[in-house]
Amino acid sequence: MNILLLGGGGREHALAWKLAAARSCTMLYAAPGNPGIADHADIVALDASDHKAVIGFCHEKGIDLVVVGPEAPLVAGLADDLRADGIAVFGPGKAAAQLEGSKGFTKDLCARADIPTARYERATSLEAAWGALKHFNAPFVLKADGLAAGKGVVIAETREEAQHALSEMFDGRFGSAGSEVVIEEFMRGEEASFFALTDGETILPFGSAQDHKRVGEGDTGPNTGGMGAYSPAPVLTEDLVDRAMREIVVPTVRTLGAEGMPYCGVLYAGLMLTDEGPKLVEYNIRFGDPECQVLMMRFEGDLAALLMACATGKLVGAEPVRFSDETALTVVMAAEGYPDTPKKGGTIDLGKAEAGGAKVFHAGTAREPDGTLIASGGRVLNVTARGRNVTRAQAAAYEAVDAIDFAQGFCRRDIGWREVERETAE
Repeated sequence: MNILLLGGGGREHALAWKLAAARSCTMLYAAPGNPGIADHADIVALDASDHKAVIGFCHEKGIDLVVVGPEAPLVAGLADDLRADGIAVFGPGKAAAQLEGSKGFTKDLCARADIPTARYERATSLEAAWGALKHFNAPFVLKADGLAAGKGVVIAETREEAQHALSEMFDGRFGSAGSEVVIEEFMRGEEASFFALTDGETILPFGSAQDHKRVGEGDTGPNTGGMGAYSPAPVLTEDLVDRAMREIVVPTVRTLGAEGMPYCGVLYAGLMLTDEGPKLVEYNIRFGDPECQVLMMRFEGDLAALLMACATGKLVGAEPVRFSDETALTVVMAAEGYPDTPKKGGTIDLGKAEAGGAKVFHAGTAREPDGTLIASGGRVLNVTARGRNVTRAQAAAYEAVDAIDFAQGFCRRDIGWREVERETAE
């Protein structure tokens, strides 16, 4: 089949790598792509926000399947327009995409479907938000309602900090995403990421991971889009996966379908593993970044055929999902100044980073006319490796990191630290 992949980050490089290797993939196109994706796909100049242009390209090239990597085109309704034109697409329509496009929408759905999550209040003005604070105890969890590139969450330790953060949110800190704010109770526990594929009827578990959101080692500093991840997450036991499916994922898909918002694609549940069991932190409507990188490093099978089965309502007859028993771990190399003001233009030499079996996914790179690889974004590279456990995968990943010459880049040196500590204690 001919496939069009939309997106240009590390997540999309991982998807392109796995899609291009699939038996069922005849031709892979990508837009806007990146230098890493260019090794696996034909890069095309196509703007995902121009739905007519995307549809026209699909007809011109005989595209059988469109895979939408990032959330913004889905929230904007691209999948609906493609389906209306008879083009199969992996990703939810606009209505179901509100799961990520509006945190308030998701919290209200949880209330209707009795899905375990943190107690919350929605506020559309600063005055209302300050008033809502009185109903919560510190620390305060403050979330911009809309899309904020994974950075729209503030955890305030004091009421004064919360008031200041809310003032900034309503003053445009997160753009239009902060025109409404969700205030939540703080949940205690360990976070883990759980993924499921669904065509709206059949729901298949698709692995677990643990992300590292904070920019600094020891989980300090501001939130980022993610500084590293590993998969699987042993803390998410088989029993907890069963509960997450039964109490969170299945009710979500069933409720959306019953309310006329059928969900097709990957459902990414951020979970808090509390003393009372797993609770939903938030949903994403696409593969996580950098969680996708470690999932693809472990996935064994024909990804193109699986995503096509999902897109065409045939997931019930798809091949079983198979993952390697090994652990995959990815380290994000970011540009100096990230997440505030990352420096662009730093030169990169990958050297022999992949010589030992590691894979370097490009997240924010570009090529100069002379072929020099440079940094073009905040998160630049995702250095990914496998091992028989987290400790071994971590060692292999950092060996690959140390082979890369990126003077204006940095990374956390403790990705996977929680599980390494547990493995060491055994």
